Amino acid sequence: MKKLIFAFSIVALFFAVSACKKSLDKYPVNVRMTDAPALYDAVNIDLQEVVITGNDSTAVTLDVNAGIYNLLDFSNGVDTLIATGALEVSEVSQIRLILGPNSTIVVDGVSYPLSTPSAEQSGLKLQVNATLEAGVVYTILLDFDANKSIVVTGNNTYKLKPVVSIIQLP
Repeated sequence: MKKLIFAFSIVALFFAVSACKKSLDKYPVNVRMTDAPALYDAVNIDLQEVVITGNDSTAVTLDVNAGIYNLLDFSNGVDTLIATGALEVSEVSQIRLILGPNSTIVVDGVSYPLSTPSAEQSGLKLQVNATLEAGVVYTILLDFDANKSIVVTGNNTYKLKPVVSIIQLP
């Protein structure tokens, strides 16, 4: 009986140590957004989700501040926090921004729909390729360039083909 209790104790101890190790191997991440000045009155994106994918294809949906963001509100050194979370992988390969159908652009006081077809389905995919270290809170700054990201297709039709730089700040 004592051998059985001892064996059970060893197994329980193994699981307890494994659980502690997993909780320590979290990599906190904050995702922020900024923009360069542009020649439009407003460039509004409908942000729904932020997903980070690890090199092992593990995808983590972060806690996102969903809503409509005017990119032009975040220029000249201004940025905003759009998502937070903790990853269990140390190798990050990609960030995806899932946009909703309510993105718009305002030109000369008139609002037009801003088409973002792929960003609404599979997400706007941004390649990161970063290695994270335990014990560090990471901030990833997504620096949009609204001027280069807007494509005028004719008859007041606009598409968002985002030009985004990624800056990693430990």
